[in-house]
Amino acid sequence: MGEQKRKEEAAVRRATFVFEKKNYTFMLIGVAFIVLGFILMTGGGSDDPNVFNPEIYSWRRIRLAPALILIGFGIEVYAILLNPHKTK
Repeated sequence: MGEQKRKEEAAVRRATFVFEKKNYTFMLIGVAFIVLGFILMTGGGSDDPNVFNPEIYSWRRIRLAPALILIGFGIEVYAILLNPHKTK
């Protein structure tokens, strides 16, 4: 009888997930922010290595893209720490 109960408990433990739908939703939002930040950071280079392109220092690449990446990482941390079972 004890072994059957142990097997049932093991089956229940295998069937539960650590995160729920709300956590995964916030994780996807965070990944979207991070990807958007890296996309905004691309470009600005020059085909000729002897020519300097000042576009590499644009506001979008220096301020906006890193801010979006940091916001995305913050959302990821929030998604991991979020407890969907908590009631008000």
